[in-house]
Amino acid sequence: MARPSRQQDQALLASGAALYPELGCAGLSVRAVAAHAGVTAGMFHYHFESKEDFLRQVLQGFYEELFSQMSTPAQRPGPPLERLHSALGAIARFVREHAPLLRRVLSDAQAGHAVVTEFIQRNLPRHVELVLGLLAEAEARGQLAPRPPLLRASFLFGAVMAPVLAASAMRDTGLLPAFAQPLVQPQVLSDAAIDERIGLALRALRSGALHDTT
Repeated sequence: MARPSRQQDQALLASGAALYPELGCAGLSVRAVAAHAGVTAGMFHYHFESKEDFLRQVLQGFYEELFSQMSTPAQRPGPPLERLHSALGAIARFVREHAPLLRRVLSDAQAGHAVVTEFIQRNLPRHVELVLGLLAEAEARGQLAPRPPLLRASFLFGAVMAPVLAASAMRDTGLLPAFAQPLVQPQVLSDAAIDERIGLALRALRSGALHDTT
């Protein structure tokens, strides 16, 4: 059985994860987190050195969940394009489920909050390098035409993840045109729509490849 202090630690982190997308760095106070978790502010300071240390742990927890979801299929045996398809799908579904969080991270980074910019600088290379590695492996097997690596990666992220983030933001803020409201879920945000966009993007990148299946 977990020690009570550990239970409080996890309760505070869960409260931070719940409140951060709405409040951001500036609005997320120790008092608000402690009240949400049902503990005193003193217990917050017992577990965390500072608000910045707490935010680092909250954000890192989100990222480790994302990286686990994408790296697990990427590391399985099988053709690199199949593993890449699965990894991209995991990223897109994470973006869909956590769109308010990601919008807040981008907003806080633009506002210059150091804890967020450091978080992005520390973690962004991890999933980009994973995708680049799978693309390089597919090219080495003749499954992709030779192209600059960041061109290919940015094309994939733009084709697969950007529509999810944009459609979620427009839906959540009431900016979707009336005709698009019944269409955005099945045609942009659903698992089927995500998988179809990944397939279309990978087929575009395969143009001119040798299509070696070994």
